[in-house]
Amino acid sequence: MDVAALLTSAGINIAVTVVLLSLYSILRKQPGNLNVYFTRRLVARHSKRKGSCCLERFVPSPSWVVKAWETTEEEMLALGGVDAVVFLKIIVFSIRIFCIASVVCLLLVLPVNYFGKDMVHKRIPSESLEVFSIANVREGSAWLWSHCFALYIISCSACALLYFEYKSVTKMRLAHITGSPRSPSYFTVLVRSIPFSSEESYSDSVRKYFMNYYASSYLAHQMVYRSGTVQKLMSEAEKMYRVLRNVTTEQPKFITCRLCCGVPNSFKMLSKEADSVKGISRFGDLDIATREKESSAAFVFFKTRYAALVASEVLQSANPMLWVTDLAPEPHDVLWSNLWIPYRQLWIRKITILLASIAFMFVFLAPVTLVQGLTQLDKLSDAFPFLRGILKQIGMISGETLDMLPSIEIADSTVCCSGVVHAQMFRKVISDFFRKLISRLVTGYLPSVILMLFLYTVPPTMMLFSKAEGPISRSGRKKSACIKVLYFTIWNVFFVNVLSGSIIGQLSVFTFREIPRKLAEAVPIQAGFFMTYVLTSGWASLSCEIVQPVALIWNFMKNFIIRIKEDSSDVTLSFPYHTEVPKLLLFGLLGFICSIMAPLILPFLLIYFVLAYLVYRNQILNVYITKYESGGRFWPIVHNTTIFSVVLTQIIALGIFGLKQSPVASGFTIPLLIGTLLFNEYCRQRFSPAFRKIAAEVIMEMDRQDERSGTMEEIYQVLQSAYCQIKLTSQDLSKSTDISHHVDQDSIQDPEALKQEMEITKLGNVGCSLQFG
Repeated sequence: MDVAALLTSAGINIAVTVVLLSLYSILRKQPGNLNVYFTRRLVARHSKRKGSCCLERFVPSPSWVVKAWETTEEEMLALGGVDAVVFLKIIVFSIRIFCIASVVCLLLVLPVNYFGKDMVHKRIPSESLEVFSIANVREGSAWLWSHCFALYIISCSACALLYFEYKSVTKMRLAHITGSPRSPSYFTVLVRSIPFSSEESYSDSVRKYFMNYYASSYLAHQMVYRSGTVQKLMSEAEKMYRVLRNVTTEQPKFITCRLCCGVPNSFKMLSKEADSVKGISRFGDLDIATREKESSAAFVFFKTRYAALVASEVLQSANPMLWVTDLAPEPHDVLWSNLWIPYRQLWIRKITILLASIAFMFVFLAPVTLVQGLTQLDKLSDAFPFLRGILKQIGMISGETLDMLPSIEIADSTVCCSGVVHAQMFRKVISDFFRKLISRLVTGYLPSVILMLFLYTVPPTMMLFSKAEGPISRSGRKKSACIKVLYFTIWNVFFVNVLSGSIIGQLSVFTFREIPRKLAEAVPIQAGFFMTYVLTSGWASLSCEIVQPVALIWNFMKNFIIRIKEDSSDVTLSFPYHTEVPKLLLFGLLGFICSIMAPLILPFLLIYFVLAYLVYRNQILNVYITKYESGGRFWPIVHNTTIFSVVLTQIIALGIFGLKQSPVASGFTIPLLIGTLLFNEYCRQRFSPAFRKIAAEVIMEMDRQDERSGTMEEIYQVLQSAYCQIKLTSQDLSKSTDISHHVDQDSIQDPEALKQEMEITKLGNVGCSLQFG
C-alpha cells in the first residue's frame, strides 16, 4: 500500500465523519428526535418537548462539543456511575500515552525510518508505506538505538500512568462501596445448589440450614421460582398495556358508523387501575410458592453486612457442589432467567461455550483472509495468473467508460491530427487516473470496511454465548462478553491479519516456532492496513455511534408509519461496554506495536481518541441510562490488556532488533521486558484483590455506623421488597393500593372488586415474599 491509497481512505473517512457529525448537530435539535438523542434527560424529566420552528434548528453547531468538554468528572460520576468514569479513564490514558509516543516517535523514529537506506525517494504520494516503517532501516544500522530509546520511554510512561490510574480507580471503587450504605446486595447472599429433599421443600431446607449454622445473623430468605415463562409473558403484557394506554389517551374524533349509526368504540378506557388488570385475576389461582415451582436457589438476608460477607466466602458444605454461596448482585443487576439453572450444569456450559467460541474464531478466518487478499492483489496476481485477466478487466471497465465521453470537436482542420493526439492522451490520463483510484479504493478502503462489517456480528454472538454460560448478573454477562469480544478482535484483527498477510505475501506456510520471527517481519508490512482500519472502524464508527442510525430509523417509523407514542422510559439503552471497551483496547494494542515500527499511525490514533472522548461523554450525558453497574470491575481487564500490549511490543521489537543484527538494542530490551512483567505482578498483588473481594474493615465500619445511627430497621424494611422476581408488584400493586383509597363508594362496596384486588395482591406477593426464620 502506498501513501496515496492511505490518503484516499483518510479522505473518504474524514468526509463521512464531517457529514455525520454535522447531520447529528442538526438532528439533535429536532423535537421529534428527543427520544433518540436525549433519552436520559427525558427519563429524568429534565427536558421538555419544544415545537418551535426557527432557522437555528437546521444549522450545524458545535454546542454539544462544548457541553461534553465542560462537564466535570464529578458530574459524570453522578450521571453515569463508576463504570462510565472508568471507561472515560481508558480514553484519557490512551490520549496521554500516545501524545508521549507521538512526540518521541514522530520526531526521532520516523526520520530514522525514512532515511534508513541509501535510496532515491519518490514523491510522497507515490511512496510505499514501508518506507516510513522500521523495515526501511538497513541491517546493522547504528541508528536502531533510537527505536530502543523510544521503546523505553513509551514502556516506562505506560507503566507509570497505569499505576496512578489503577490507584485512582481503586479509591473510586472503595468510595462507591462506602457511598451506597443502604444497598441491599451487601446484606444478601445468593445460595444455589440447595440439596433436594423428599420430606421438605427447598424453602424449609434453607430455613433449617441457616437457622442451624447462622442463627445469630440469619434474618430471612426468599426463594427463586421457575417462572421464567410467566415473567416474560407478564412483562410483554405490561409493555403492550403501555402502548395501548398511550394510543388511547389522545381521544380521537370518531366517525359515525354507516351500518349501525353508532360511534365505533373498540377500545374502552378503564376508569380504575385495578380494572386494568382484571383479566389476570385467573393468575391468582397459581400457587407458585409450591414445591414444584421452587428452584434450588434462594436469596438469604442477614442482619449485618459482615455476616453476609462471611457466609459468601466460606465453603458451606463438605461437598463443594452443594450450598454454593455468592454475594448477591444489585436488584436491578440480577439476571433472573439464569438463577434456576442447575449449578452442576455450569461447568459443562462453560466448556461448551469455550469450544463454540473457538469454532467461531476459526470460521472467521475466511473473511480475514479475504481482506488480506484484497490488500495484496499484486502478489496474488503474480502467483495465480488467472487473476490477471480479472484485474485487467476491472481496469478496462474504467477505460471503456471513456468511450462514452463526448467526442472533441476540432474547429481548425489544420490541427486535426494534433487534436486527435491530444484527445487520446487526455483519455489515457483519465483512464490511468480511474485505474489508480479503483486500485486505491480496493486496496486501501474496501478491506477495512469489509472487516468492520463482519466484526459487527461478533458482539451479539458473544453476548448470547455469555448468557448461555449461566452468569447471575447482567454486569457479569456483559463483562464476560467483553472478554470474549476482546480476545476475538485481538486474535482476528491483529494476529490473523498479520500471519495470513505473511502467508499470502510469501505463499508459504510456517510452523508455530516461526511465529515470533514472522510477526517481526510482517508487522511493519501490515502497518498500512492497520492505519486504514483505525480510520474506518475508528473515525467512521464514532460518527455512527453519535448519530444512532438504528434508533433514528425506528423513531421515524414509530412517529410517521406505525404512529404510536411510546414512553421514553420504555426505550432506554445501557452503555455497550462489551463492544466499546474491546475496541479501545484493540486500538491501544495497534498503537503500542506500531509506535516504533510505523509511527504514521499515531496521529490517526490521537484524533480517534480525542473524538471518542467527546462523543462518549455526550452519549453518557444524554443517551445511555445507568441501569446497573459493576463498580469499575472493567479496569483489571484494561490493565492486563495494556500490559499484554506493551510486552508484545517489546517481544516484537526484540525480534526485529535480532533481524536487523543489532545486539545492543536487543540486550537493552530484555531488562525492559523483565521489568514490565515485575511491574504487572506488583499491581496484581497490590490492586487486583480489591476488585474481587470487599474489605472486612470497610464492611464492619459501615455496620457500626448504621447501628449507631439506628438505621438498621429501615434497611430491613427495604430488604423485604428489594428482590422482586415479578416486576408487576413493584408498580401495579402499589398503584392499585393507592387508588383503592380514592375510588368511589360503590367500588369499595363491590365484593367482586375486593376479591379481584385480593387475588392481585396474592399474585404480587409471590415474586417478593420473604420467609422469616
